[in-house]
Amino acid sequence: MMARYVAGRLAGVVVILFLVCLFTFLLFFTIQPDPAVMICGKTCTPERIEQIRDVLGLNQPFLTQFFGFLGGIFAGRDYGHGANLVHCAAPCLGYSFQTNQSVMEMVVERLPVSATVAIGAAVLWLLVGILAGLLSAVKEGTWWDRTAMGLALGGSSIPNYVLALALQYVLVVQLQVLPFPQAVAFGDDPVVWFQSYLMPWIVLATGYACLYARLTRANVIDTLAENFMRTARSKGLSPGLTMRRHALRPALTPIATIFGMDFAALLGGALITETVFGLNGVGKMAADSIAKNDQPVIMAVTLLAAFFVVVGNVVVDLVYTRLDPRVRITAR
Repeated sequence: MMARYVAGRLAGVVVILFLVCLFTFLLFFTIQPDPAVMICGKTCTPERIEQIRDVLGLNQPFLTQFFGFLGGIFAGRDYGHGANLVHCAAPCLGYSFQTNQSVMEMVVERLPVSATVAIGAAVLWLLVGILAGLLSAVKEGTWWDRTAMGLALGGSSIPNYVLALALQYVLVVQLQVLPFPQAVAFGDDPVVWFQSYLMPWIVLATGYACLYARLTRANVIDTLAENFMRTARSKGLSPGLTMRRHALRPALTPIATIFGMDFAALLGGALITETVFGLNGVGKMAADSIAKNDQPVIMAVTLLAAFFVVVGNVVVDLVYTRLDPRVRITAR
């Protein structure tokens, strides 16, 4: 039954996220330098370091710390004792070593920026990539096909940071047709909001659009050569109707799989793009935290990215069962 299949996939999500939590906790809180020393600074006494360890629970056994961290995500967590007691409400991911701010608050504050970048880029690369791929498949061997695929090959080889710097220089510095990107809310000024996110959308969408154009072209060409397409054409159906009813669905089904994974990964933060454009999203927060070795923030971003990727994978599998009847039958 489909319900059993969904339950099994969700159980797998729980196991994977637990292992990711365990690995990241082990990596950042046992292999990395002592967090208490980092928080205390260079001019710190041993007594102060020991006090910080006690407040953060770093003097407890590893498993106690780990399950305390897991418990904090679901039920909140207390730091310190007596007058120094601080309660971190669920979902608690700890406090930043650099700013002493709740990590969860930092993530919630910056996630809308990353979501805006990811959604805008996804819409752009789907429209451009799929349309270009379809036209190239229909016009296989023509000048359009050769030009589009040549541009797709070149566009996919351009690093994001190079394209971002080039766009800033041309559009902001030289032509002055766009402002330098800033995290403006849509409700405050829709025009400035659109102008601020346009370059990040283009930078992120370029590589994906080139990849999707090539994949769409290849899938459509393969589908057009199938026997059922010859049968549809032999019945006298028009080329447009044949394409819409019989070719698009099997040709674009694999695109749905990679789109779900690509989009889920972007929700965890577009590190390079957000950093180059100075957008305070999850990606830029991760880059700043890595530079400062702010372990709780790094671990939170790692878990967030893993969560989106794993859940995105499950969503893609469920959508795939609706798109492809063969997968639906296997799942049951």
